[in-house]
Amino acid sequence: MKENKYDDPDFFDQYRQMDRSVHGLHGAGEWHILQRLLPDFKGKRVLDLGCGFGWHCRYAVEKGAVSVTGIDISEKMLQEAGKINNLPEISYIRMPVEEIDYPENTFDVVISSLTFHYIPSFQSVCEKIQQCLTRGGHFVFSVEHPVYTAQGRQEWIYNGKEEKEHWPVDNYFQEGKREAVFLGKQVIKYHKTLTTYIRTLLLNGFELSDFVEPVPEQNMLDSVAEMKDELRRPMMLIISAIKK
Repeated sequence: MKENKYDDPDFFDQYRQMDRSVHGLHGAGEWHILQRLLPDFKGKRVLDLGCGFGWHCRYAVEKGAVSVTGIDISEKMLQEAGKINNLPEISYIRMPVEEIDYPENTFDVVISSLTFHYIPSFQSVCEKIQQCLTRGGHFVFSVEHPVYTAQGRQEWIYNGKEEKEHWPVDNYFQEGKREAVFLGKQVIKYHKTLTTYIRTLLLNGFELSDFVEPVPEQNMLDSVAEMKDELRRPMMLIISAIKK
């Protein structure tokens, strides 16, 4: 099993205290946009790649999905999912997302939230999803925005007054491994350009149906001071595609 920070006890304890962990989907600043891009789940078979605590799995079932398979590399994530989002329609499987291998027409919908920037190759993931998704099936995912991942450290540049001066973007077209600090730990991510995300989908038989760089809802901007920083640079990217 590949290493992952989410099974580090200290890191996981920090993660489980985040708003999106405590409050589920409504604690995620991008949820109001992602929810809008999701398809009708009624009667659908769903695959959730990097399912985490299983919040999206639960949502799919509550909206009528007949079955949901949640894939995650983290044992601690899946243990938590089994506690708080344990429904009979959901099956949780521990494995790296890169290693999925399902037959043709296994799923009607594939979703993924903030996972693919931890994976070196988006091409290999697209090939596997294209194989297991039905024709006309939906593929909806969010990732950290390429502007956010490009420079690597994912830290603001401060001026002499300890004010956030700007967000650095560097080595944008040099894709690959980046080292960042998240929740006090060094983590490995993989920067990919916007071109890579879009062209990889198109070249693998997908049709782009929507594309959004989300900002938090107004109530979050008003109630959480640091959320206003999200208006200064894109942090996330959400893409919806359909298999042709």
